[in-house]
Amino acid sequence: MTKLAVVLLAAGQGTRMKSKKQKILHEVGGKPMVMHIFDAAEAVADVPPVLVVGKGADGVQKLIGDRAQYAVQAEQMGTGHATMMAESLVKGQAEQVIVTYGDMPLLKAETLTRLAQTQVKTGAAVVMLSVMGEFASTFGRVVRDRSGYVAEIVEVAEARLRDNTQELLAIPELNVGVYCFDAAWLWQNIHKLPLRQARSGQEYYLTDMIELAVQQDRLVEAIVTDDVAESLGAGTRAELVAVERAFRNRANKRWLENGVTLVDPATIFIDPDVTIGQDTIIWPNTYLQGNTKIGADCVIGPNTIVRHAQIGNGCRLEQTAVENCVLVDGTIVKPFEYVAGGE
Repeated sequence: MTKLAVVLLAAGQGTRMKSKKQKILHEVGGKPMVMHIFDAAEAVADVPPVLVVGKGADGVQKLIGDRAQYAVQAEQMGTGHATMMAESLVKGQAEQVIVTYGDMPLLKAETLTRLAQTQVKTGAAVVMLSVMGEFASTFGRVVRDRSGYVAEIVEVAEARLRDNTQELLAIPELNVGVYCFDAAWLWQNIHKLPLRQARSGQEYYLTDMIELAVQQDRLVEAIVTDDVAESLGAGTRAELVAVERAFRNRANKRWLENGVTLVDPATIFIDPDVTIGQDTIIWPNTYLQGNTKIGADCVIGPNTIVRHAQIGNGCRLEQTAVENCVLVDGTIVKPFEYVAGGE
């Protein structure tokens, strides 16, 4: 059986967030960004996922603890360099290595599995994830040859230096930044990456692994995700809003498809660990948070918060806040009441 390891690049400080804490600790969908992608990684990996961390990593290590392995990138020298830091922890432990970023909370475990399965099936040096996007995107363009195979990834800054700039920028297939490598090939070649000049200094780019594979006549595959939200990361507060919106849209869609009525989904917020019973109706401006369980045939809202609570079947909660408690079947909480249990 082929073993899979996952490396999450989480050393970036996220200075554009203008925050005292690391960007991957900012919450979306009710918990820190990094926890979403870590949970997905842990679900598919055969060895504990590796988090490549930098300065100020205490918060991440306190959050995830010994569920992860940690590699330290003391100098910020790019994604290729960050991956090199994980080599001593991963080399010899798995035949495949997935490398991606710690700020991609909407990336699904199913997608990671699909990448790994494709790599085994094809024997490719690299299987990467791509998405169909727009001309204005800042993501690198996935350039394919006449046979449809990936030939290179061209970053936007590089594309602007080439004679065929408009042609390159018009390519709709974009690099998401998720790679599944043949592990032996990865560790044999990662130290061959060229040192490139970047705005913050000299860096090793993981995307250059694609060019190395092509030069060696090794196959590079790209799988196109049909869920654009998987490609979203958050490096700024504005991007965090977009990620949060996409996260909520996904969660609400899931409940609508599973027998729950959401009267106005755009105003309803449901955290990922919440469960809801069949034929329950959720009215506008309702927040279901934390480890909350809602029974069947309930009416929740409008203007209601339920946090870390267990609600029985056939309950009605309207314009209220309920937290840290258990409500038995048929309970009615009147408007403007506050119901709380012990911490």
